[in-house]
Amino acid sequence: MDWPRLHGAEAFTAALKDPARLLLAAVRDGEVVGHLQGSMSGPTAMRPVGSATLMALYVRPEHRRSRVGARMVDTFLAWARERGAAHAEVTASAANADAIRFYEREEFRPQALTLRLNL
Repeated sequence: MDWPRLHGAEAFTAALKDPARLLLAAVRDGEVVGHLQGSMSGPTAMRPVGSATLMALYVRPEHRRSRVGARMVDTFLAWARERGAAHAEVTASAANADAIRFYEREEFRPQALTLRLNL
């Protein structure tokens, strides 16, 4: 819970300097209304193609359904293509039906299922 306060500024500063990371802010009327973080990885010996990961996306509730998120995803996908990504992926909580619907509208499709046991 304390990670943003303790490490957030350092992590974001490092991300701004990393060419394999994308940080976007959506601004409307001088106010930040959303943000997106993405990253590139590969190719590697085990995964011989480049892969883009949409790590985080948030749009303030009052600005949802205004295509703010969709425009940031479009920018992320263009960035990934420019860097040679063969695919893009995003993880959403199975309980977050709104996020899943949003990503499906953006043409993301289910690929894998993670099962977890809390210990």
